[in-house]
Order: sequence, then C-alpha cells, then structure tokens
Amino acid sequence: MTVFSLGYGTNGFSNHRLDDALAIIADLGYTGVALTLDHDHLDPFAEDLAQRVDHVASRLSALGLNRVVIETGARYLLDPWRKHSPTLLSDDPALRIDFLERAMRIAADLGADCVSFWSGVSTVDVETAWSRLRAGVAAVLEHASRLNVRLAMEPEPGHLVQHLRQVLDLRKELGDPELLGVTLDVGHCVAVEPVNAAECVRLAGPLLWNVQLDDMLPRVHEHLEFGDGHLDLPGTLAALAEIGYTGLAAVELPRHSHAAPDTARRAFEALTSALPQTWLDKAERRIREKPSVIGSLFPAVGREVGRTALRPETDPQGLVHGTVDDRARVRLVTVLAEVLDDAALAAELRDLYRYGDDAERRGVLRALNELESPDAEVTDTGVKLVEDALRANDIRLVAAAMGAFARFLDDHTWRHGVLKCVFVGVPLAAVADLETRADDELRRMLADFADERRAAGRDVPADALSLLKEGH
Repeated sequence: MTVFSLGYGTNGFSNHRLDDALAIIADLGYTGVALTLDHDHLDPFAEDLAQRVDHVASRLSALGLNRVVIETGARYLLDPWRKHSPTLLSDDPALRIDFLERAMRIAADLGADCVSFWSGVSTVDVETAWSRLRAGVAAVLEHASRLNVRLAMEPEPGHLVQHLRQVLDLRKELGDPELLGVTLDVGHCVAVEPVNAAECVRLAGPLLWNVQLDDMLPRVHEHLEFGDGHLDLPGTLAALAEIGYTGLAAVELPRHSHAAPDTARRAFEALTSALPQTWLDKAERRIREKPSVIGSLFPAVGREVGRTALRPETDPQGLVHGTVDDRARVRLVTVLAEVLDDAALAAELRDLYRYGDDAERRGVLRALNELESPDAEVTDTGVKLVEDALRANDIRLVAAAMGAFARFLDDHTWRHGVLKCVFVGVPLAAVADLETRADDELRRMLADFADERRAAGRDVPADALSLLKEGH
C-alpha cells in the first residue's frame, strides 16, 4: 500500500514567523508543508526573494519537511483594496499571471510537488468568464512548461470553478495538458459536491496532486477542525491510500491561527488515529517489539509498498528524491535507530547492506542520510558503506551515496564521488552540499573530464558545465 505525507498549511500559522511555524509543524510530526506565499511568510515580490527562498529550502531540509506544495490563496497580496484581485477572470489578469509565474519559480527552487491555484469569482457572464479562464490558464501553462512545474487547480466554493468535474472538463478543453492536475479540499466536497470526499478522491484519481484536509458542514464554506463537521475522515484517508496517492495531504485551517500550535496538534492526533493501518505501520510496530525482525521485513518492502518514484514527472528514476520503497525503508531504519544502541545499530546497518539487494542497499544509504548526529561507530560503518556504493555502477546506489551522509567523507573521496555521478549520469542535484563544498580541485577534475569527453566527441552534462562556470 502506498503512503502519502501529512502536512500543515502555513496560512494556519499567520501569527507566527515562518521559521517558527515550520519548526512547530515538524515537531508535531508532520512531514510536509503547504506553503502559502504572502506578505509575512514568503513574499514573492520581495527584493531579496532568492535569498529568502534559499533560506526556506535549507530550513525545510533541516526539519525533515520533505514534501512541499506552493499555495497561492493569500488575501490582499496583489491589491490592498480587494481581497483576491485580480484573478484569471479579471479584465486584466496580467498581475495574477505574473504572480503565478513567480510562484512556479519558487516551486522549482524548492522542489515543490506543484503550485495550487483557483479560478476566482466571476463578475461577468458565464461565457465571457470561461473564455477568460481558458485563456488565463493557457498562459500560465506556458510558464509551467518552460519551468517544468506542475499546476493543480482547486475547485473553490463560490468561484466560477467550484466543482471537481469542472476542473476535469476544463482540462479536457485545454487538450489534457500533462502539467495540469487537481487540488482537492476534502471539506469543499462536504460543502458543495454531489458525492462525498472519498468518491471525489476516486474521481480525481491519478490527476490528484495536492490534498487539503479540513472538515465542513453541507452548504457552508467554513473550514472546521476534524469532528466539527460531516467529513468521513477515515473513509477519505482510506480512499487516498486506495488510489495510491503519494503526495501531500495538508491540513487547511486558515482561520485558526490564533491557536495554531494546539489546533495543529489536535489535527495530527485526529489524522493519525484515522489513518488506515498499512503494512508499513505494522512493520514499524513489530520492529519496536523485536528489532531483529527487520532482517525479514527489509526485503519485503518493495513488494508491499511499491517501487514507484516519489516525483516521477521530474525524477522518473528516483535519483534525486528517491522511490516509495526507499522512503519506507528509511522509516524502518529510523524506528530501528530509536530502539537500538549505537553498536547494535551499526551492526544491523552493516548486515542489511551486506546481505541486501541493490534496492535494500539503497534504502540503507538513504536512511543514513536521515541520521542527524550519528555516533562514531555508526559513522564509521556508514562511511564504509558509502565508499562501497561509490564503487558500484548502479546509478541509484551512487545517487543515494552522495546524499547528506556524504558529509562524513574526506575531501578526496567526496570529490571522486561527485565525478562518479557525472560519469554515470547521476544529476548533480542528488549531491548534498555541492554548492558549499565544491572547490577548485573539484572543478579542475571536472574540467579534465570535460576535455576528455569533448575530445571523444561526447557531450558534457549541463549541470557539470554549470558548476564549472560558477568557479569563474
């Protein structure tokens, strides 16, 4: 059974600094965030935007908030007098289109799953409104294609597009563009859809790229905490698991910022209680009871949870972001690290790697990347495993080996690891700390490699050329 990520929307922490909000979200157990671009948290019109985005990226990585969606529903961001104006339905939607382009650039920099957006409220006749919407979405999709960023349209009560079926119909009218999918607020399903949230999930199917979680009452567009409305939360979460949804499902409570930490805690407790018991949940419990069973559970992971890439649209082999089974193995090792002492953990990691197939070895390497402060024995063992992986020709092993744990490699070995990535075709985006650790010696080695490739009439990878240029 596939696993989706639970997150929380930053618009529910509007009274907090963004750094503090992200820390609380992570501390409560969420693994993702729906990041609303607005004046206080991440202003897309700020003069120092690039630096702010870099800081947010570092913060997300440090906190383990691995799934991100960019939300674009901030109030009064584009017009201080009118709440959500202009929209794609306005006489002049240029500012809205520019804003969405900025959002997509931020999404690309953060490695976000998608940019979520809505149609807007219509103030003209239906035919004119739909004509404007088609033209506006087509214009935004041109930017999406250039940036290779997905767009997920949200049906919003009271807007021109307020039903899921309208999003699906619009997508067909536009020729089924690959970069246009669906954001589904499950509370909206209660409020305005003809079927329940679980059926909406099934209807959206593989086009469902972003999920917002909240409760509502029929015919009332008010975001409520779970249990205060009519949402069947267990049934809705089970439907997400049923369709194989692996994206972000983030709590959407924008009017609860006055009590954000407590609200977010209650939401997480409600969600974890309502989640269907997966094979992975049971495996974690068994490891806590008897750690040695990981030896029999580790080989079964791929069969039980699947092997698809976490972001197949941009990383089809899972070289940068990993695969579903990678993430599941990381979870099992994380539990193991909680219940074993350092010496026992080092021994288990060594055995899991030594006796595992390439997928299991990759899982061990990616789990090492998640260890924040391993002790000397675990570090020594991990370095030996990383060095072994860098001698392999499996590109996914090489990519996993050059993650965050590679910080423990000496400079000579690390440089050769980077060169190995370039040689076998691993994107340099898979290399952790590349910008801060790259030095003149690495660039000299890359320059020699590039000369050899050119002399042989072969292309030099674009990311290697970019790294060379940064050194001049």
